[in-house]
Amino acid sequence: MNATLVEAVNDALHVAMEADDRTVVFGEDVAESGGVFRATEGLKDEFGGERVLDTPITEIGIVGSAVGLAMAGFRPVAEIQFSGFLPPTFNQLVAMASRIRWRTRGEHSAPMVVRAPYGGGVRALEHHSESLEAVYGHIPGLKVAIPSTPADAKGMLLSAIADPDPVLFLEPKRIYRTHREEVPEGDATVPLGEAAIRQSGEDLTVIAWGSTMNDTVEAVEAVEERRDASIEVVDLRTISPFDRETVIESVKKTGRAAIVQEAAKTGGFASELIATINDRALMSLEAPVQRITGFDVPIPMLAMEDYYLPNPPRIEEGLERALDAEGGV
Repeated sequence: MNATLVEAVNDALHVAMEADDRTVVFGEDVAESGGVFRATEGLKDEFGGERVLDTPITEIGIVGSAVGLAMAGFRPVAEIQFSGFLPPTFNQLVAMASRIRWRTRGEHSAPMVVRAPYGGGVRALEHHSESLEAVYGHIPGLKVAIPSTPADAKGMLLSAIADPDPVLFLEPKRIYRTHREEVPEGDATVPLGEAAIRQSGEDLTVIAWGSTMNDTVEAVEAVEERRDASIEVVDLRTISPFDRETVIESVKKTGRAAIVQEAAKTGGFASELIATINDRALMSLEAPVQRITGFDVPIPMLAMEDYYLPNPPRIEEGLERALDAEGGV
């Protein structure tokens, strides 16, 4: 099928619910209206109101119910309308879902998925555009996945639903409908924890994920044409656990690295990537790793977010710095 990212999410939910009647979907407005972005459209008509349910406006209750259902043998897929409303569920994710396997010494787990559109770029209001993946990636026992293509969105969501442990599935809403691609039919999974090399290169490694991937590829094409450079593009795809081997092997090959993240600079996941590169590939670096990020302020509303997001011109500048920098070991 030829699908957008949000259509691929919808297809994955259909496939998972057809395959396993323990899979249930619930959240605010997911049943009658098909979700705020229509990711769950048609599910109630096909699978009924006992498996596709609207909930009250209570994010705490939604994720808490997912923990209980997972413990009772169901495969809950809970939707939080915007990732900016995840913080009220922090206790359920940190103190409950992520620890059940550890707390029961492996006797039980919490096979549940929490889906949430994340990131900016759609002119949304406050609490609708945050990019806090680094915060959730810090929680042991909680997987954090972020697709950047329709095919990955379907395949990774199917893997998340089948996973024996809790997965936070962050969907970059800025690219929900920006492009289409062929998406495999049926139960076509994409493993969690494996990065993808979107483009091979020799002079520089650029690492990105989610909503920044399309802008990164556009910037790479411009810099390669201008500089006659060869740039490798790594799509991280999973924040936790992240694919250290692919990152390190790429940096060892190119000797230079740049990281693009939409989140604020300080304490973002780019910082963890740089620490890992320093630990395992320092002697291969020809120059310091460059970061192209958001700013250390709340993401601004409406048109001002254009100044915040790392757009192609800003990414190009960062890639130029990475190619020109000196001072390696």
